[in-house]
Amino acid sequence: MLIPDWPLPLNVAIAFTDRHGGCSLPPFDSLNLGLHVGDLPKRVKANREQLVSVLHLPNEPLWLEQVHGVEVVSFSDIAFNAEMDQPVPVADGSYANQYGQVCAVMTADCLPILLCDKQGQQVAAVHAGWRGLCAGIIEQAVKRFSVPASELIACLGPAIGPKMFEVGAEVKSAFVAQQSAASNCFIAQTGANDKYLADIVGLAKLRLAGLGVNCVYSVDECTMSNPNYFSYRREKQTGRMASLIWLKS
Repeated sequence: MLIPDWPLPLNVAIAFTDRHGGCSLPPFDSLNLGLHVGDLPKRVKANREQLVSVLHLPNEPLWLEQVHGVEVVSFSDIAFNAEMDQPVPVADGSYANQYGQVCAVMTADCLPILLCDKQGQQVAAVHAGWRGLCAGIIEQAVKRFSVPASELIACLGPAIGPKMFEVGAEVKSAFVAQQSAASNCFIAQTGANDKYLADIVGLAKLRLAGLGVNCVYSVDECTMSNPNYFSYRREKQTGRMASLIWLKS
């Protein structure tokens, strides 16, 4: 479990899980929080219950069915009730502005982005794979806040690093078409036609800066290189970590 000591508002709490401390068996060992990866549901449920207990969460997080899109749901939109079974929202981000509402996204190489306002009254969690990032998931999340983007803080969690994230030329073209400076986040692979190493954290920082979000913190941990994290590219069948943000009161 990673809880960075960043200067966030006193009323805001964040956490990034790793793969340790749960009850799931290989290849999901051990703190797998994803129900969609082939793990036994009872083990995932136990892991999620343990997460709530260890972090002293005020409620069960709002788990999402993530689809690499740009939908960001608000707790007020779905009348969330943690004690009742209800459909899982199809979205790649969530927003909350009340105590008891825990935003969470799951990743295993994609970039988790946690957002809050500097007053500590609003929070959001975003799942940013390259498709969602390029399509505008950060922009949609920022729109949920009732304060200017300059009043936001962004926290970037563990994700695949710039030395490991190989993509095709079409990915570079898609980003550069929107921001010419994005070309600096791609390095051509020697001997590989139209293949590049991409810096997804750098691309996210560029998007955030373009929106006016200048207070940005980053874990800078590569999930593919570090065996303490789940990595889809490294293992294919594997578990999911969670990145969470909530208001303390």
